[in-house]
Order: sequence, then C-alpha cells, then structure tokens
Amino acid sequence: MRRLGVIGHPIGHSISPVFQGAALGARNLDAEYTPYDIAPEDLEDFLSLVRAPEWLGINVTIPHKQAVVPLVDELSEEAREIGAVNTIVNRSGALVGYNTDARGFLRALDGIGFDPVGRDAVVLGTGGAARAIVYALTRSRAGRVVVAGRRADRAAALVVDMAHLSGGTELRAVGWGSDELEEEVRRASLLVNATPIGMRGGGAEGESPVNASWLQPRLTVFDTVYNPPETPLLGEAARVEARAVSGLEMLVCQGAESFELWTGLDAPIEVMRLAAREALEG
Repeated sequence: MRRLGVIGHPIGHSISPVFQGAALGARNLDAEYTPYDIAPEDLEDFLSLVRAPEWLGINVTIPHKQAVVPLVDELSEEAREIGAVNTIVNRSGALVGYNTDARGFLRALDGIGFDPVGRDAVVLGTGGAARAIVYALTRSRAGRVVVAGRRADRAAALVVDMAHLSGGTELRAVGWGSDELEEEVRRASLLVNATPIGMRGGGAEGESPVNASWLQPRLTVFDTVYNPPETPLLGEAARVEARAVSGLEMLVCQGAESFELWTGLDAPIEVMRLAAREALEG
C-alpha cells in the first residue's frame, strides 16, 4: 500500500484525510492518507521518512509551510516565488515542493464571481497561506493589496518578497493593531483572514481577527479557516450583510491539485467536495 498524509502542529482540525481518502477510494487506488502531528523540531526527521518508496507524498499545513522549503530537493516555480510549500511529491526519493494554495484560492474566488482585477484587498497574516494569497492577488492584477501582521517586520518582508511580481498592483504592509488597518479594511473590497484565528481547537478559537464595526455590506470576507464552517469573522460579516466565504472551497480545490500531482490522475473533485462538507456537518 502506498502512503500519503498531512503534517501540521496541531493537526486534529484537519479534514483533508476525509476527502483525500474519498478521492483515493473513488479512483480505486491502494493508498492511505493519514494525519501526522509533527512538532517543528521533528520536521526534518519526518521528511527523511517520506523519501521511502512507499510514500507518494504529503500535504503541509500550519506551521510548517515555510519551514519545509529548505528541506526539499526541488521547488516548483510557484512554491519558489511564494516561499512556501503545501504539497510535497516523492519523485524516486527526491522531494519536490509545490504550492497549490494560490490556485485553490483563485478557483474559490471564481466560484463566487469575485474578480480581483483592480480591486483593493486586505490580507491578514504573514504565514504560508498569506504568502500564497498575496501572490495570487498580485498575479491577478489586484489594484492594491495590504498585508497586516502581528509582527510588522514580517508583513514588510512579505511585501518586499512580492514586490517584483506586483506589476501594477500596489503593495503595502501595516501593523496589526494600527489605526491604518481599520482604514484599509473599510476601503477594501476583499478581506482575507489567512491566520488560524477562529479555528476550532486552536489557541484563538471563538475569536475574530478584526473588529466587527470595520465590516460593511459591500465587503467580501474570505476566511481560510474552514472549521468551524462559520467562524466568528464570517458570522460578523453575515450580520452586516457582507458576503461571507468559507475557506472550504479553497481547501478542496488545492487538495484536488495535490491529488493530481501525487497520482497523475484527474481528481474526483465533486466526491472530495461532498466528503468535506459531510465531515464538517458531522
């Protein structure tokens, strides 16, 4: 039996094993997909195991998406530009890092009819998911992308890293607790939470990353947190009649691309989507 999995710390919130397992079953593949809670100090040792012949590869989630970059043998163009990896493929013992988050995010936006071209966006967070989303928005010619991080230096570094890709997109970093962040959220068309704030089982479960008074009806609020389906942020967005979008579709879309990289087969995305929804409802 071939092996696949997802690594993170913590990992109990992940529903990837459910929908990836459904995909493997739908394609009649003799493989299993398992979650692994890997502490940062154990990351390198675990990746050495993934080089074994029985492994097809793994998904990578918080907090390892950037940490694995120097530990793989090769990076795809997107992973190199983003500076984060969410999918690793075992190619005969060599580990190749990919990033499918950017494409998954754009597919999710397309699904709700949101076109980033010329629009203003605020991205909360500076980790791997945030980097992929900023990359996706700049490559899609968003008008202005503001990055907010608890550490201002990390937000500024992300902006510097993406500056050469921006084209006509204006990039700016602001501090998390600053008055500037409130101003930017109020003027934006899109607000993306790319932090774990609000995640079930996380340290900030039940919390929202922004003040509810900043939200307004014309805003689209996209939360990459998908468990619970309605996070505190999305609940606040719905109450002011803003468009509230769960990260579930992004999760499924990026997972489908990972599946295709590992197996070379078309992903049964409707099977994956249904399994993911049922897992959350259950």
